[in-house]
Amino acid sequence: MKHSGKAAQSALSLIGLSLAAVLVLIAMAWLGKIIGSLIIAVSGGLLVLWALFVVFTIYFFRDPEATVPAGKNLVLAPGHGKVDTIDTTTENEFMGGECQRISIFLSVFDVHVQNAPCAGRIVFFQHKDGQYLNAMRADCADFNENVLLGIEAAEPAGEKVGVRLIAGLIARRIVPWVGKNDTILRGERISLIQFGSRVNVYLPKSATIKAKLGDRVVGGESILAELA
Repeated sequence: MKHSGKAAQSALSLIGLSLAAVLVLIAMAWLGKIIGSLIIAVSGGLLVLWALFVVFTIYFFRDPEATVPAGKNLVLAPGHGKVDTIDTTTENEFMGGECQRISIFLSVFDVHVQNAPCAGRIVFFQHKDGQYLNAMRADCADFNENVLLGIEAAEPAGEKVGVRLIAGLIARRIVPWVGKNDTILRGERISLIQFGSRVNVYLPKSATIKAKLGDRVVGGESILAELA
């Protein structure tokens, strides 16, 4: 007769689908058991790795209080690290041309909170997207993501000091804590760069450089230069 046996086919189809679902659930249960056993087996190692991560994170984000030196017209290191470049360069965006540059490399083991190099007012703030080349390259500011802060110094009044915060290969986030028109004090905390990075300081040609190549400097404490 017409359509004879179709009901039985539907029943068999449902039985087949239900069997497939049961087999999938059983397979998932076995897989879950295996994965669960593996996780339990390595749980001690995972906890050790997590504990190491916690210790490193607390160490990396340490924020020591700066002992700010007294004196007039001083420019302090904005970052903790090694001075690996002292030269003359051209910075047109804030300094308006030729100026002196001191560049500080921050490894992953250095403090990554930055300090104001001098007292004054933030009159220029510019963020640029870019790449994440190794911050050990002195020219990485030309390619990497960076933030340029332009400071109008309080002493000598109106003198320009630029600070460029540069992301590196590992550093993927620059967190400024100041903005345009903010007034800052010498040694005050101004930003955080997460992981290895670089900080450039731009100074007028009349400034007297006190730092030397290879110096290990402390943010908010070490004297880089003296403004005329």
